[in-house]
Amino acid sequence: MKPTPAAQNSRRTELSPAKELPVAIIGAGPIGLATTAHLLARGEQPIVFEAGDAPGATVRSWAHVRMFSPWRYLMDPVAREALEARGWSAPDLGTIPTGEELLQEYLAPLAELAPIAECLRLDHRVVQVARSEADKIRSVNRENAPFDLVIERAGGAERHRAKAVIDASGTFGTPNPIGANGLPAHGEPEVHNQVFYGIPDAVFRHRRRYAGRRTVVVGNGDSALNALLALDALKSDEPDTEVVWAIRGDPVDPAPDGSPDDPLPERAGLRSRGRRLVERGRVELISRFPVHSVRTVGSGILLGDGVREIGPFDEVVAATGSRPDLGMHRELRLELDPRLECPVRLAPLVDPELHTCETVRAHGHDELHHPEPGFYLLGMKSYGRAPGFLLATGYEQVRSVTSALVGDHEGARVEPELHITSGACSSRSSAPDHGHRSPAATVPSTGDGCCG
Repeated sequence: MKPTPAAQNSRRTELSPAKELPVAIIGAGPIGLATTAHLLARGEQPIVFEAGDAPGATVRSWAHVRMFSPWRYLMDPVAREALEARGWSAPDLGTIPTGEELLQEYLAPLAELAPIAECLRLDHRVVQVARSEADKIRSVNRENAPFDLVIERAGGAERHRAKAVIDASGTFGTPNPIGANGLPAHGEPEVHNQVFYGIPDAVFRHRRRYAGRRTVVVGNGDSALNALLALDALKSDEPDTEVVWAIRGDPVDPAPDGSPDDPLPERAGLRSRGRRLVERGRVELISRFPVHSVRTVGSGILLGDGVREIGPFDEVVAATGSRPDLGMHRELRLELDPRLECPVRLAPLVDPELHTCETVRAHGHDELHHPEPGFYLLGMKSYGRAPGFLLATGYEQVRSVTSALVGDHEGARVEPELHITSGACSSRSSAPDHGHRSPAATVPSTGDGCCG
């Protein structure tokens, strides 16, 4: 039976996102908490779903890693203002914190502010997001329908409704495999107990796992360098420890000298120290080795590239980057770059094959919006598979997007001076491998490279 016009109008009113519905934020890390602070300052009442048991749960997985940037670039201005209004004092702005210090001195106090704490829902994992009563193919009145979020938690599944959704859940929970083709290498799942995805705390928390053993680090980014330096520090105490570095590219790529033009000295120093490990024979470098297979021999692991095998190894560190989990948004209309899996208008700004100088121009609502009104990917997840996410650039995303959500179109414009570069881009053919980059913040541009 065909519904009457009155019934149709009633349905449209029912599906219209009421003003009292919250903005749902997925993830309570640095970007999710900053988004919460901005929305509260705008008079909104957000709700924050965090899969972990505490705010900043992901930061704890790399808490032992020192960041690239000093404190002045690691705190969102609105969040900092909210903290200072309640008597909090900022750390020394010129010092460079570890992940643990970022968590304890900034994120934890921010999450404890009463207005923000009231928004937090811990141990709430978002598994699906859709428009209410409208699947992906339905267009009629779609833009007026609120969002439905399906949440998994210990007490069972829940459903929540929101007028907008901001996914700031990051990518650390979905690391890339070691397989060179983007899939797990043949046999990789079978040895998962001997593979660490990320940066192990080899000196302290994971010491027994690596001390006196032979470990291969797979990957060519800054996370691989951090892992190598940690394992080398362990080797100084435990001389029987052996460290091998396997990269899929040429030996000119893995650890370039820290550029004197790099505005982040800690990043430059990390790369110089990594190169010296190879030069001094502390680490055995195996280049041009794309991993295709993994197999065990006794209790050891052999890696194969289709022609040769290396090993055996006791442990494998997969420092090969991460990728966004987009499965929860299958029923939404997203416009993503097919290669990087980031918003299509953002892709040219973060593509590592275009920007070897690691320049990222300031960006916001204009680059981040999707055909699904009211939905955004922010922070590291907005970069898709591209490395090099910068915290201060993420905070500018937050400022622009939250302004757009409340109808402040002038405020949604990005700040043009927020721009970084560490020199001129080289040719595309010399672009770095897509290894995972350690979290960093940004500083104003000091160069006039091709991205300037």
